[in-house]
Amino acid sequence: MPNAPQPPRTPDDAAAPAATFGEIEKSAMRSPAPPPDYTAIARSPEFLDLRTRLRRFVFPMSAVFLSWYLGYVAVAAYLPEFMSIRLVGVVNIGLVMGIGQFATTILIIALYLRYAARQIDPRVLALYRNATGEDPR
Repeated sequence: MPNAPQPPRTPDDAAAPAATFGEIEKSAMRSPAPPPDYTAIARSPEFLDLRTRLRRFVFPMSAVFLSWYLGYVAVAAYLPEFMSIRLVGVVNIGLVMGIGQFATTILIIALYLRYAARQIDPRVLALYRNATGEDPR
């Protein structure tokens, strides 16, 4: 009976062999690995290269998009007659430039995903492997 009360253990029982559960004698629990040395990682040439590569893409692309957006807003605010020039039917320059903002955003996302997959992600994976000694899950 699994729920039957067990007799109290005596000092003579200490010599009895422990249960092995199918010949498994030690726990499958891993001891926790020590945390990575984040300061050393931040100072490593690999991490500095990673930051430089990320900044080479992010800052110029942000500047280009911000200029394009502010240009659109400035033209809409100060040159409404230019924005109202019809191109085809009821489609005017303002509408095309507005849709161009969305198209530009999607283009930047696609370019960043491509850049990150080729330049950033492999370096992040290498840093992770060096720091932890294992592959990410």
